[in-house]
Parts: sequence; C-alpha cells; structure tokens
Amino acid sequence: MSHTDRRKKRLPLSFSLLYALPVFAAGVPVLAQAATATSATESTTTNTTAKKVTAKKVAGTPATTSSAKTIQQARGTAAGEPETVEVTGSFLRQGRNTSPNPVQIITSKEIQQTGVTNVGDFLQRMPSIGSSGTGNADTNGGAGMSCTDLRNLGSSRVLVLIDGKRMTQTGGSTGSCVDMNTIPVMAIQSIEILKDGGSELYGADAVSGVINIKMRHNINTGGVNLRGDITQRGDNRTGLISGYKGFNFDHDRGNITVMGQYDTQGGVMMKDRAWSRYPQASNGSNPNYGSIISTNGTFFDPNTGAAAYNGTSQGGLTPYSKSSRYNYNNDSSLLNNTQNASLMGDAHYDFSKHFTLYSNVMYSHKTSWTQMAPMPAMGSVAPSTLPSSIMIPSDYPGNTSGEEMQMYRRMGEFGNRKTETAVDSLTAKVGASGEIIAGWMYDASFTYGSTMSSFQTSGVGNYGKLLREWGLEAVTPGDSGSDLMYNPNSCMGYAGCVQSSALGSLSPQAAQYANYTEHDNSQYTMRDFNARIHNDHVVKMPYKGGGDLGIALGMEHRGEQLSYRPDPLIAQGGSLTNTVTPTSGGFDVSEAYLQGNLTLLHNVPFAKNLSIDGQGRYSSYNTFGSTYNWKAGINWAPTRDVAFRGTLGTSFRQPSVSEMYGGTLMSYLGANDPCDMTQITTYGGRQAAVMANCMKQGINSNTFQQAGSGQVGTLIGGNSKLRPEVGRTYTFGATFTPHWIPGLSTSASFWHYRVSDTIGALSTQYILDGCYTGSSPGMCQNVARLSNGQINTVSALNTNLGSMTTSGVDWDLSYRFRVSEADWFMVENNFQRLVSYKQQQVPGGPHYNYLGSITYQSGGTSNPTVRDYATLTWHHNNFSVTYMMQYMSGMHWNDGTYTIYKADGYGRVKSPSMVMQDLTFNYNLKRWNFQFEIQNLADKQPPFLVNTSSNSNDSTYGGWYAGRSFLLQAGMNF
Repeated sequence: MSHTDRRKKRLPLSFSLLYALPVFAAGVPVLAQAATATSATESTTTNTTAKKVTAKKVAGTPATTSSAKTIQQARGTAAGEPETVEVTGSFLRQGRNTSPNPVQIITSKEIQQTGVTNVGDFLQRMPSIGSSGTGNADTNGGAGMSCTDLRNLGSSRVLVLIDGKRMTQTGGSTGSCVDMNTIPVMAIQSIEILKDGGSELYGADAVSGVINIKMRHNINTGGVNLRGDITQRGDNRTGLISGYKGFNFDHDRGNITVMGQYDTQGGVMMKDRAWSRYPQASNGSNPNYGSIISTNGTFFDPNTGAAAYNGTSQGGLTPYSKSSRYNYNNDSSLLNNTQNASLMGDAHYDFSKHFTLYSNVMYSHKTSWTQMAPMPAMGSVAPSTLPSSIMIPSDYPGNTSGEEMQMYRRMGEFGNRKTETAVDSLTAKVGASGEIIAGWMYDASFTYGSTMSSFQTSGVGNYGKLLREWGLEAVTPGDSGSDLMYNPNSCMGYAGCVQSSALGSLSPQAAQYANYTEHDNSQYTMRDFNARIHNDHVVKMPYKGGGDLGIALGMEHRGEQLSYRPDPLIAQGGSLTNTVTPTSGGFDVSEAYLQGNLTLLHNVPFAKNLSIDGQGRYSSYNTFGSTYNWKAGINWAPTRDVAFRGTLGTSFRQPSVSEMYGGTLMSYLGANDPCDMTQITTYGGRQAAVMANCMKQGINSNTFQQAGSGQVGTLIGGNSKLRPEVGRTYTFGATFTPHWIPGLSTSASFWHYRVSDTIGALSTQYILDGCYTGSSPGMCQNVARLSNGQINTVSALNTNLGSMTTSGVDWDLSYRFRVSEADWFMVENNFQRLVSYKQQQVPGGPHYNYLGSITYQSGGTSNPTVRDYATLTWHHNNFSVTYMMQYMSGMHWNDGTYTIYKADGYGRVKSPSMVMQDLTFNYNLKRWNFQFEIQNLADKQPPFLVNTSSNSNDSTYGGWYAGRSFLLQAGMNF
C-alpha cells in the first residue's frame, strides 16, 4: 500500500437519498416487466428444465384468466408445456441443458447463507473469479469499491449486467468499473456467470465472460431482514437492514415492487492484527521493517545516496540507525469502513400480449472511510516546478554535518491521512416488450446511468507553504532540479506563515498554515439504447426428428463519458501527495447483432438433442472504426443423461475512457531499487550486471540505500494512442445428469483464452529489472534519478503489451438426496484447475509462465493451480446446517519476471495452501427465519507476503483479513 496515495469523501446519507426519490416517483407510472400471471409468489431460478406453468385464476373474472393465458402463450410458456428460459449467453429461449455455453447459476439462497453484505465478497469465493479486481481490503486507492475479475483477465474485460442490460460504472482517478457494493444483495434472484466470453453478443468488454445479475421481479409479498456481524476481536462490526414489498394490481396485469437496503461495515486497523502490525518492507536475509522516513526526518548524503543522519525531537542530528524506522501500520486501515444505502423500484404493466411497459430504477449512496499514516515530505514530481528534492543547505541553522543533506521527513504534525469517499449511483431503465406477429417477439429499452463521486483526503500538505515556513527557497525559481538556499525572513508578508525549522517540529499554528485537504470529483455517464426481435420457432426442419430454427437480431447504440477532476493544487503538483492530472473523454458505438440456433435432431436415437448456435456482432466506434466478432457453438446429447458442448469465438475490446484519456497520476508502488545494497544481493547470477549498470550512473551498490520503504514513485495514466485488444476463446465440455441417480448433476469444461495487444502498464519492478540486469536496456529511458542517485520517478503509462494466454478445467457438481421423510442433503462443489497462464510483457518479447505463482510485493495477480468451493447442507424439517469450504493451493513468489528462490538471497519465497471454513445454522418458524453463522471457523490468518503494507496480498487473501466472525440474522415474510 502506497503512503502518498489518494483518499476520498463522505456525504450525509439523508440528504443524498433525496436525489433518488423524484427519479423513482417519476418512473413508477410507466414501469413494467412482463407479468407471467402465473402465481402471486416470486419466481425462482432452479436447475429444473421442465417446470409446469399454470395461469392463475381470479375468482369472478374469467376474462382475466383468458387474458393471462393469451399473454403467457405469446411468450412460449403456455400451461402444460415445458418451460424454456433465456440463459446468459443467448437471446433465445432454450433448455438449460441444451445450451452450448458454459454458464454457472448461483441462487439467492446460496448468496444469503454466506452472510455477505455485498455481491463482490460472495463472488470472490468462486474459483473462476480472479485476483486483479478491487475489494474492501484495498484501502489504498480502492475507495471502497468492489470490482470483479473473471479468469484473472482483469475487471475491464468482464461485463456486468443487471437483468441482461448494462449498469452504470463508478469512476476514480485510475479507472472505472461496476461497483458490486451498489447492488442490494436481498434484491438478487440469481447470478449467471458466462465463462467463455461474450463480445459477439453483448459487446466489446465481455472478453473473459459475462456476470448477469437477475433481480427479483413480480413480487406481491413483503419481507424484512436484520443482520449483525462482529469479529472475535470486537471490530469490523457489520450491520444490514433490508425490506421489500410488491403489489399486483388490475387483476395481476401490473406490478410495482419496492426494495431497500442499508448496510454498514466498521473496518479494521492494521495494528489490531498481529500479522499486520509491523510491515516488512524487504525480503532479503536481513529484512527491513517499516519506513526509513520518520517523523523526525532522515537525512541522506547527496553524494553516496546513503542514509547519514536521523533527526531528533529536539531538532538536532544523530547518526543514522536502522532502529529508527517508522512503523506506519500503527496508523493505517486494514479494511475499509463503509456504509451503503440502496433503493430499487421495479414495475410493469401488461396492456396486451403485444405491449408491456416495464421499468427499473436502482439508486445507491455509498460512503467509505479509510486512514493511512502521515504524509511524507520528499519533494515534488512533474508537472510541478517546485523543488524535486528537499536539500538542506550546509549553512542551515542546526545542520551540524557541515555539508548539504537531502531530507525525507514524515509530517506527523499534519495528522494521519484520512480519506472519505461518497458515491451516488443511478441506473434507470425503461422499455417495452411483446409479440409482433406469428411468434416474433420484440424488446426495446433505454438505460441511463450516472455516477457522481467525491473524494476528500486530509493531511496532504501544501508543499510551497511548507518550504516557505522552513525558510527554503529555490536558487533558480521555476526549476524543479534547483538547489535550495536559506532565507530567515521567508514568511515576511504572508499572513499565517510561521517561521520554523525543517529540523524541528512545527507548532500547531505553523501546521495549520502548511496543511491542506484535497477535494476531487468524478462523473461517469452512460446512455444505452437496445432493441431486438426474436423468434424461438421460426421454422421446423422438414424431416423426422428435426427441430426448430430460432433467430434473434437487434441493434444497440451506446455512449459513455467519464471525467475526473482533481483538486487544482493536486493537478499542479503543489501538494505532498500524488500528482493527478484531469481525465475527460468518451466514445460512442453503434452495433448490430444476430443469433441463430438450429436444432438439427431432437428425440431420435443417439440424438436426444443436436443443435448448433451461431452469433455475430458488428460494431462501429467513433474512435477506432468498425469490427466484427463471432462465436459458434454445438450441443449434442446422445441420451438424456449426457450432453457434450463446445464453443469457438472471437473478442474485441476497445480501450476504456480512463485507459485512453486518464490523466497522469503519481503513485508509490511496491518495488525495490536494484542498486540498493540489500536488493542487489537477490539477483544471483545477474548481480554483476546490475552492479556494473549502477556504477555507470555513479551509484556504489555497496553503500547505497533506497529512500522509500519498498516503494518507488511511479507515473501511471492514460495513452490516447492505444490500440484495441483482440482475442479468441474456445471451450468444450460435457454435462452428466443420470436419470438413475435422481438429483445428481455434474459438468466439466476445458477453457482457453488468448488476448493479443493487451492493454496495461508494466510493473515498476519489471521496468527496473529490465534496465539494470540488461535484459531490456530500453527500459532505462523510463527511469529518472535525482542527482544523489535516488529514483525520482519510473514511467509506466498504459501501453499495448504482448499477448496473454490462459487455460484451465472447471468441474461442477450438484447432488441432492433424501435419506428420510424429514432429512435430505445437498452437496455442491465448484472446482478449477489452472493449466496455463502466460504473459508477454512486451510485443515480441518472451512469454513468462505465471502458473502457480503470486506477484511478489504488491499489485499483479495470483494464479493458484487449484481452487475449490464446496458446500454441504443437511435439512431436517425446518432446521438446516450448511458447511462451506474454500480451498486455494499454495503459490511461488514471482517478481514479475522470474520465480524467486532462497538461493538468490531472498528470505521467504512461497505462500502455503489456504482453507477457509464457514458454518451456518438456519431455522424457519412460520413466517420467520433465523440464521447464525461462524465465518472463518478456524480463525485462519492470511499467509505472509511482502507487500510493504499488510504483509499479505489484499486481492487474493482479503477474505481472511477479519479473522473469525459471528453473524446473527432474523427475517420475516408477510
């Protein structure tokens, strides 16, 4: 975690909720999603492929019953007929076992039994969900967002939908994503994960797949739910209250449903966990802990780059001692403090079988709070013209060394950095659907999404004012590389300025003058028009055993805009925190898509079902021109017990707004200077080359010490010259549902992705190693050092890297069996075996094998060979017990290029396998449901990893951070 990164702002909940109410009130009269007119109870997603659907008869209104049947028949679900459904990956209704696409279906009950308060935390349990997303354990720049990643291909390559339509994203200083924290958990009916790509049907950003969250609709009941959670150590207090109520009207032709949820999570401090209390900043045989930058200041010899002195509390100097390193984890958050209020309104009205109006409005107001140690004062970064290093002149009062010194000082007088974030997110959808004629159906909708975010960080300091109080002025004003001179009267003429010493503490009045609180804002807007017609039964094949041809075609026009407006002082580089320049940009795309599904054979010998599926999408961007993507699939079920499937498709992803137009941001990322006297010993056979390249720049690696605490200032940001990514995906697998073992269903799939011209930024360590080992001399142009040898910045802007390939095997199992009239069991298992994961960092360069490895330091991904999530439930009448287990295999550490070994001088080099266990008890008493859960049953701690902050890997092991927790929940339906 970086010590000079950004923190963000919180707004009053009661005030912000008022924004949503007029929008919702205006949308209700024209709302709708087709009423099935089947039952007053909520429909649920199951694995059954042949439900019976019966129209509800209303006493004394026979005409209504007839109307309901007519509408139902128009949708192809007439009473007494097997139900076909639209599963993610297709716009045509099919039986779930006849689709060639590998789709995982998660029910609301599975989500709620885990006790999670947001969708992202639940999805992280799934083996297919990767580690490059953002979660609540990302306290440095995460802003309390939950961004999901599929197959470790990145959150920018997975498409998140709500009921098959796009949802608004949340933007920040470095990117944007669909924030899973804004989706009310209690409003979810099911989640469908398409795990083989979907660009050809859903759009460019569905490279790795689609996560389609299906919400609850057509409800005429009500319910409330209360939940509380606390850790064994008494922190991270979590609470949730939710409620819903639905109303049918006009003889069930229409429905209005309202849902609301409020949840809060108290957070955890790093000092409150033994394993994160003191940060390890390096991994040599003699590791460093904490930061070399203390509140009294650390002073470096400008000629050798070695630490020479520590400051004292009295404003003097004392010879440098490693024991004076600063423990910044005493003041830092381990888990974010979050609050989220969500409100959803859903309605529809069936005018006739030809015309149904529907609408859905989702609003959320989310706040998060996190804390970091006081800001270090180290100098400026571009584009600032202020001094890039703080040089204390030899004649400065109190400088007893007799020579010029470079100072790094942590500004404890400014207090801890506190970041508060407030995000208001709105997604409003309105549309119409129905039958055109002869089985041809239409669905047209418009979705508007808007997210407004505000970020506030205190304690970032005003660099210019601080230098003024210290009496330090540039010899050459406007030159960031200028030396400094002492002016004892620098505060003269500046109201509030207090003449002070850089070697001593600031008075409260002086700290008030030089401190600063930044305010940043971002806004994301989406407009999406989607229209489609489809017919599941266009024509029947004219031979015995022939099936139907189904066709779906449509068009979509979408526009997205994102802007990020940093505080003016931050944009100018005038503070002590990271420099951020403004972001603004957008794109428009017009698309047309076509799908055809042909059942070649049905219910004949050796072909219970044989169908082929073809999909294509043409896209025209105002930024990159046009492209066409396609996918073909086949499903063959020789008997009703087994089905074989396969798909082959292409993908195309244009760079996002933030990837192209994002302003340059200074961030301190985990990395070690190769020339550091400790780090150079870890290069093994490459050590001689590293030492020689350091000597060329006048750095003596025998005495040189890196000033940062395992972190290097890195310039990241957008690149308007980026090219789109292209890819190809294929899968094949089988589903086994033996009729002689009722309740058993199992499937296995092999999947393979290849993405070329991947968009991303090289890791800081990769750039440094490429330069100083001599493997990539061109990388040296991205490394800028100060005159004393310390790294000033490393440039790692977005670029088109080489190709990425990954493949693996999924195995899913579901088995329900009864042992008595009162007792039955449910066993479910999701397993993933990673077969390969290779990344080419630069075009034409070598492919690095990251299978079974985790990125050393911070950032990057983890690629465990095996992941598994299993549940076992025992039901006894109204009582049930569920045991849940997550497994993740151990991983070797990788520095972004090579697997590291102890023989190279490292301390630890691997992380062990991990198991997470939860136990849930449920009891139903009439309309009431009670749940008690023990999360992290064994109180397992996360494994150690040097990441300069939490001593673990946030995105991989964040679920273990809180430790053992206890949850109690009560709910009532009415």
